[in-house]
Amino acid sequence: MRFFLLCFSIIFMGIFMAAGIIGYGLWHFGQELPDYKYLKAYEPPVVSRVFAGNGQLMAEYAIEKRVFVPITAIPKIVKNAFIAAEDQRFYDHTGLDFIGLARAIITNIIRYSRGQRLIGASTITQQVTKNFLLSNDYSLSRKIKEAILAFRIEQALSKDRILELYLNQIYLGYQSYGVAQAALAYFNKSLHDLSISEAAFLAALPKAPNNYNPKRKHKAALARRNWVIERLYQEKFINRDIAENAKKTPLVTYDRQKTTLFKAGYYIEGVRQELVKKYSLDKVLQQGLSIHVNLDPMMQQYAEKSLQSGLRAYDRRHGYRGAINHIDVTNLQPYIYIQKLQEIPKVSGMLQHWQMGLITHITKDKAEIILQDLSLGFIDLESTQWARKVLKNGKVGQKITHLNQVFTIGDVILVSASNDDKISDDINFYQLEQIPEIEGALIAMNPHNGKIYAMSGGWSFDKSKFNRAVQAYRQPGSALKPIIYLAALTEKNKNYHPATLLLDAPIVIDQGPGLPKWKPANYSKKYYGETPMRIGIEKSRNLMTIRLALDIGIEKIKSFTEKLKIYDDLPLQYSMALGAGETNLIRITRAYATIVNGGKDIVPSFIDRVSDRYAKNLLKHDGRHCPQCSTNDAQTPPILPDVREQLFDSRSAFQVTSMLEGVVKRGTGKKIRSVGVPLAGKTGTTNDSYDAWFVGFSPDLAVGVYTGFDKPRSLGYQRNGVAETGSTVAAPIFKEFMQYVLGHKNPIPFRTPSGISMVKINPKTGHIVTDSSQKYIHEYLKTEQLKLLTTQAYYKDQKQLDGIY
Repeated sequence: MRFFLLCFSIIFMGIFMAAGIIGYGLWHFGQELPDYKYLKAYEPPVVSRVFAGNGQLMAEYAIEKRVFVPITAIPKIVKNAFIAAEDQRFYDHTGLDFIGLARAIITNIIRYSRGQRLIGASTITQQVTKNFLLSNDYSLSRKIKEAILAFRIEQALSKDRILELYLNQIYLGYQSYGVAQAALAYFNKSLHDLSISEAAFLAALPKAPNNYNPKRKHKAALARRNWVIERLYQEKFINRDIAENAKKTPLVTYDRQKTTLFKAGYYIEGVRQELVKKYSLDKVLQQGLSIHVNLDPMMQQYAEKSLQSGLRAYDRRHGYRGAINHIDVTNLQPYIYIQKLQEIPKVSGMLQHWQMGLITHITKDKAEIILQDLSLGFIDLESTQWARKVLKNGKVGQKITHLNQVFTIGDVILVSASNDDKISDDINFYQLEQIPEIEGALIAMNPHNGKIYAMSGGWSFDKSKFNRAVQAYRQPGSALKPIIYLAALTEKNKNYHPATLLLDAPIVIDQGPGLPKWKPANYSKKYYGETPMRIGIEKSRNLMTIRLALDIGIEKIKSFTEKLKIYDDLPLQYSMALGAGETNLIRITRAYATIVNGGKDIVPSFIDRVSDRYAKNLLKHDGRHCPQCSTNDAQTPPILPDVREQLFDSRSAFQVTSMLEGVVKRGTGKKIRSVGVPLAGKTGTTNDSYDAWFVGFSPDLAVGVYTGFDKPRSLGYQRNGVAETGSTVAAPIFKEFMQYVLGHKNPIPFRTPSGISMVKINPKTGHIVTDSSQKYIHEYLKTEQLKLLTTQAYYKDQKQLDGIY
């Protein structure tokens, strides 16, 4: 009995001490464990995607490539394959599988004696613990912490939640995180399309994805996949026949079909910047946002094509700057200079359909070239007439009569395929190309809500990331004049209308003590006397604009332009009325959009809406409340409130619209009228032609075009001596874009607001025409203006613009 009591005491003390040691260990290692409770609401980092207006994918933002799939949407065969391979007792244990642990210990003793690699015994819960909460080191303390956390997680989370975290978080090679992304990466399939053998292969990867790479280690990958299939059978997830057939299936992977992204570099960068302002960069990269933008892919392509076409046309008018490289082919075998040609890297700014070629032979009418892809071709004399040598004074050299005036043998040049027919199956005609030095931008927006449909910020996003539509601040020149006229038309006590006569004559303005007197002049250096306001805009008369500015005051111009968001703080100088203040293209296009929409304030926007991974809207460009939209009445369209701020009288806006339509019909923008639909707009050219603009609109589309050099310099003169202006550089770009977008559509007239009447006006006197034999123009007058003009006393007692001159 004494011996029995002694043994019992020793055993009891041993158990007590062991329990104490275990308890102390649990207390000690449990002191600084990370908080596991956040796993209840944990959302794995997921790819955020940007979609165009038609749903086409434009960009993906991610730190880890992952597609999150809820556990309810993961097929059973995928879940079963991972359970069979990694944790057969997953739904039975409480975080630690002691049976599996004992089995692993015995197995490892045997494997150790044979010099084989030891196996692990971690449950799926332990792997979740390691992946989310702990490091990957192999210390004893880490394993103890892992066990404690695994037990706690099992108490806090359901088994399905633990499995969901595991299957969406685990790294499976090929830069893929989670089973859904791995299915795409290895088999170009969704999870629901995976076969048993394919699901088994994915389940074979968690231990060591690189060791089972199906391309580099196919034999090992196949053996591991078949082992998983056998485990599926052993766990009774599939029967023997299915297992054997699955094992016989070849292990064939397929590269993921490369996602075709719609490329719009400047636009998508604008989207990215707007997203980072509204959210954090981490949220954009990890939270699986669906960003739907306002871009119209077809319109975007037209914008880029039109801008490049216009910049290329200007560049060609100003000559050829020479070869991009030169290879001395003297005494070289063809294979050597061909190798040298192929080693030349792509030039930044080359368009996609351009190539590099080497001049190998020159005659008067033809130059032979070999391209980097080894195809042969010719460049003819006729297509190279534009390539006159650029001279130091900005002019160009003599007419091209022999191609040796343009090329020397060994020149490396840029070419594009000619539209001419082939002369053989292997030899084509090509056109000489060069990357323009001039830059520019085009932006197109909906004038009613500010949605930006298209934006190109330069010749090529690859050449320069600088976005000239939003980052380049330049003087708008005469493109600002319609805003000055609009400010005058909104002055009720002035009673201006489009037929009001303004004096076009020299003027001298005192700028203050110590400053020279300012003597503005018209571009033509001529003066035309009393002229209707309409003609002042159509012909872009500077002196008429200055007189108008003097009458309404520079303070009015400052407040009006700032209300339209053209400027933030306009200097109180009258030269600002001629566009001397700096702004950018998106701002002035927004102001023009406000004119055509009847004076309603809009906010330009790249983004239409943003939703989270659960399709919950986080942001909507149109934030109006619509209670009728949720009703089941499909017969009655909902009535949405107009919450836009009315910035100025819609009738004044229409009068300016009418005058700007005259610019296209008869004025500096008359090149555009051949588009054949109602258009309005205004050219803008700064002093010495440093910058050239055209900003305009149709009833439902506002478009702005800017052109100029990044390092400001004059745009110069054409070969016939005509200066390069907004009419010659920017307007053709606007015209080509509008021709693409609207040329095939039925014309829509500008919308006339109530309170406006069309009358016949004598353009010389500004009076209403009562005799049909008199010369007249149609003009739009407000109701009160029409009433005043029909009062005979108006002509007897009041001189128009009294006090201005």
